[in-house]
Amino acid sequence: MSTRITPAQHPDKSNLTVDDITVVDNKLLKRAVGAAALGNTMEWFDFGVYSYLAVIIGKVFFPDASNTAQLIASFGTFAAAFLVRPIGGMVFGPLGDRYGRQKVLAFTMIMMSIGTFCIGLIPDYSKIGIMAPILLLLARLVQGFSTGGEYGGAATFIAEYSTDKRRGFTGSFLEFGTILGYILGAALVTGMTSLLSSEDMLSWGWRIPFFLAAPLGLFGLFVRLKLEETPAFQKHMEQQEAREHAKPSLTLWQMLHKYRHQMLKCIGLVLVFNVSNYMLTSYMPSYLTGVLHMSELTGLLLVMVVMILMMPLTLLWGHLTDRIGRRPVIGFGAAGLVVLAIPSFMLIGSGDIALVLAGLVVLGILHTTFSGGTPSTLPALFVTDIRYSALAIGFNVSVSLFGGTTPLVTAWLVDTTQNVMMPAYYMMGAGAIGLITVYTLRETARKPLSGSMPAVATRAEAHSLIKKLRGQHERKKAVARELARTAAD
Repeated sequence: MSTRITPAQHPDKSNLTVDDITVVDNKLLKRAVGAAALGNTMEWFDFGVYSYLAVIIGKVFFPDASNTAQLIASFGTFAAAFLVRPIGGMVFGPLGDRYGRQKVLAFTMIMMSIGTFCIGLIPDYSKIGIMAPILLLLARLVQGFSTGGEYGGAATFIAEYSTDKRRGFTGSFLEFGTILGYILGAALVTGMTSLLSSEDMLSWGWRIPFFLAAPLGLFGLFVRLKLEETPAFQKHMEQQEAREHAKPSLTLWQMLHKYRHQMLKCIGLVLVFNVSNYMLTSYMPSYLTGVLHMSELTGLLLVMVVMILMMPLTLLWGHLTDRIGRRPVIGFGAAGLVVLAIPSFMLIGSGDIALVLAGLVVLGILHTTFSGGTPSTLPALFVTDIRYSALAIGFNVSVSLFGGTTPLVTAWLVDTTQNVMMPAYYMMGAGAIGLITVYTLRETARKPLSGSMPAVATRAEAHSLIKKLRGQHERKKAVARELARTAAD
């Protein structure tokens, strides 16, 4: 268990003692990171499966439409789930701030798996008619509602468990889990596509990946129920209990007003992060097959190769954010989208396999700057008592408006304008918004979370930090005395 003693109300950090500093237990940290990332793995296993099966799902549930209309309807159902994500954030976020991150994350895990499993049970359109797409929509809404509390809670959980010096690296495992889940889903669909006939995939094969959600969800629930609450939240609750009159919780509107600037920064960061994310992972397989007329298997394999390359890069960028800062890494990625989106899509549009792969790799590298840096940047925007709520709402509002709609909007833009470069222009706009947002951020690398005490890896490091803080305080006092003496003279 982490070494924790409730801190006194110190006027400044120069008065901290070693017992006021959180010493993080490394074993607990690894378990916390793994359990939090597992939820993202499962969520993106579903996304990978759905994206790679978008064409088949369109045929199963919307058989009377044209091929283009089927794809748009399939992505429209995909995007519909994102409309309820902010509602899920508004429900699960305050619960996580009131009752604990661990409890809520356990509940969202099982709810997510139920929604995914149910998709595999839905009869196709030929058997139950219009009820088939309606039930598909309902299952997606259950998924969307549960995931509304997932990412904000998982990012908060990892950030509050991490040491200040390595929060970027540990946070990047959240997106490592995202990519892993997507690859597992994509690999499963790709393998099934190569082994089964088109008729078998259309008849029953597409259901198998969704059925796997049940055992995955039960395993994730077991892992999360074994976790302890984060040290930062435990300290916050102990402080609340120590007060004679606990500070009343802010209402939703009070929170949105008080932290409006932080919320806007959160929305801006999530926008560039998720437009890049969903363009590459959800839209690109269909773009390669439906727009560029590549074979389905080739398109699936190309995107999957890029995703495999992205896994170590995500951890590398996360590590670099701890060394050089969050702002330079995320800013580099945003600037890269503005400058390189068009060249990347020109390479992809060439149709040459090597050039297509090169264009996808460029987009993948740029995306990993966000996946490596954002999970540790977002929780640092908010204080402990409202961190889960604010992050869940800000993240999901942005994802709903700009992230999950990316495949649908870009598919519609390409179909309407007949301009295959529309996705590049869309990414350039997101990159520009990302640059503006990064400019407004304060650097949070290697610093305590807002409203929390410093967190270190060992007690020796805690002693060293105390010595450093006191030394800084003495130097400031010396400078103040010198300035006072100079003014008196």
